[in-house]
This record gives sequence, structure tokens and C-alpha cells, in this order.
Amino acid sequence: MRSAFDKLISWTGLALAAVLILAGGLLTWANMFIGDQVHDQLTMQGITMPEGDQLAGLPQSDADALKPYAGSPLDTGPEAKAYADHYILVHMNEASGDRTYADVSGEYVAMSDQQKVSEEGQALGALRQTLFMGSTLRGLLLYAYAFATIGTIAGIAAIVAFAGAAVLLVMFGFGLWHAKRSSREAEAEVRAVPQPI
Repeated sequence: MRSAFDKLISWTGLALAAVLILAGGLLTWANMFIGDQVHDQLTMQGITMPEGDQLAGLPQSDADALKPYAGSPLDTGPEAKAYADHYILVHMNEASGDRTYADVSGEYVAMSDQQKVSEEGQALGALRQTLFMGSTLRGLLLYAYAFATIGTIAGIAAIVAFAGAAVLLVMFGFGLWHAKRSSREAEAEVRAVPQPI
């Protein structure tokens, strides 16, 4: 009885190991696919991370966040996040006096047609356009960062799945060994019992 139970548990462990190996393979594929897509899409933009004088005009905390990537091509999720949050956003806030695109656009839309054609109205319209483009670029870069993070998580999950499968395969081997041992011990006990005459 004990031997049959050990075999049942062992084969169940083997089935779970197969599921984990399949999951690990799919997660590895996801990690590689996402990583390649993020890299390729960011590389096509041809952005170089700011360095030197470009960093000098930024607040110190923003410059410090960008320094590790200074002068390199923007082709990873962390670089995309740093560029979006510590370069584009800083310039947008500086240009708008910390107003958002929605704030500036609301002010522009509220203007009369006469006000819009004035020098002040045209400046506000230009600022509105700049903030729109900056917000769009920031959003796209932050999407790249989010997908890169998902790819990293998939890679970590793949490692965990393969490690779990390895543990289950070892336990499968021990389970079969224990089932065989239990079977031999049960047979030895049966032989040791005196048979009635």
C-alpha cells in the first residue's frame, strides 16, 4: 500500500515538473521577446542619453539619476524611465511653470479667438503643443519601461519555474526509490511471517 502511494505522489510530482518546465519555457520566450522588442523600438528612436552640459542645467537629483546612462544610446527600460522622468519632465515643468498639459490646454481653449491670435495666445498655443509632444513622448517611454519590467519579471518567474521543476524531478526520483524500497521491505515482512502448516 505504501509503495503504491509513493508511486502516485511521485508521478504527480513528475506531471507538475512537466507543467513547470513548459511554463518556464514560455516565460523565457516572453522575457526574450519583450527584451528584444523594447530594445529594437527604443533604438529606432535614435535618442542619446544626455551628458555634460545637458546635465549641468538640471536639478542635482535629476542629473544624478541620469549620470549612470550619460552619453549611451537610450535602448533599455530603465534608461527610458530615467529620460522620461528626469529629463523630459524637468524641461516640461520648467517651460510651463509646473503646469500640466491639461492646465495649459484648458487656459488656451478658454481664450477667445482674438486672444488666441495675440502674442500671448500664440505663446500659450506653442506651449500647449510642446507639452502635448512632451507628454506623448514621456508616455511612450514609460510604456517601454513598463514592458521591460514585465519582461524582467517573466525572466525571474522562468528561473523560479525551472528551479521548481528541478526540485520536483529530484523528489520524483526519491519517490520511486522509496516506493521500490517499501515494496522490498513489504515482501521481506511477508516472507518473515511463519506460514501455517
